[in-house]
Amino acid sequence: MKQIDLNCDAGEGIDIEKAIIPLVSSISIACGGHTGNDESMRKTIQLAKKVGVAIGAHPSYPDRENFGRVKMNIDEETLKKSIKTQIETLHSIAIQENYPLTHVKPHGALYNEASKNNFLAELIARTLTEINPTFSLWGPPKSALAEASAKFGIRFIAEGFADRTYQPDGSLTPRSQINALISNTAECINQVIRLVNEKKVTTVNGASIEWPVQTICIHGDGPHALLFAEHIHAALKESGILINPTYASI
Repeated sequence: MKQIDLNCDAGEGIDIEKAIIPLVSSISIACGGHTGNDESMRKTIQLAKKVGVAIGAHPSYPDRENFGRVKMNIDEETLKKSIKTQIETLHSIAIQENYPLTHVKPHGALYNEASKNNFLAELIARTLTEINPTFSLWGPPKSALAEASAKFGIRFIAEGFADRTYQPDGSLTPRSQINALISNTAECINQVIRLVNEKKVTTVNGASIEWPVQTICIHGDGPHALLFAEHIHAALKESGILINPTYASI
C-alpha cells in the first residue's frame, strides 16, 4: 500500500493550527528565526504529542521582520550560530516534553537558497551533524540539500508542496508572482495525488517533470490551509494512501 507523509509548518501563531495538526502526520515548528518563542514551541510540541504527530525544527534566517522570506546577506559564522541556536532551543524543549525531534526543514528564503546553493546547504547539513546526526534533513528532490545530506551522511527526505506551483526547473514559483499559490481545492488535491501515485508534478508551462517525494507540505499560514488539509486528508484516505510520518518508513 502506498504511503506519504503529510506535513505543515506550525508554531507560527496561526489560529487554525489546533485544527490542522491532527490532519497531518508531521509538523515543522518555528524556532525563533522568523517567528516563535519558547512558549509557542512548547505549546506546539504538546499539541503534536497529544495526537501523535512527528515534529521537526523549522529554522530560518534571523529575520522576524520579513517572516524569513527575504534572502539575507549574512556571514557564515553568524548564520550557523543562529541556525544551531534555533534547532537546539526546540530540541531542548522537546526533550523536556519527552517527545522526539525527528527532522529539520529550513524555512522560507533559507529553504529556497539552500536548495540551490551548495555552500549554504553544506553549512546546514554540517550543523545537523554537530547537534544530532540522526535528524533527517528536508528539501526538494535533486537539490543542493539532497547532495549535502549525502555528503555528510544525513538521511534526506524529499519534499513536495500541495499549494505551490512549480517552475520548469523544479523550483517553486516566487511568491512575488501572481500564480505562486494554488487556490483551487481540486487542483491542490490533483497535485498531491499525482505526486504520490506518479512521482511527477505539472509545471506552470504545462510540462510534467519527475518529482519523487516522501513528504508533502501544506502551508499552515495559507488562506485555504484548513480547507486544503481537510480535503487532502480525505482524498488520500479515499485513494487508499496511508498518511504516515517519514520515520515510519525507515
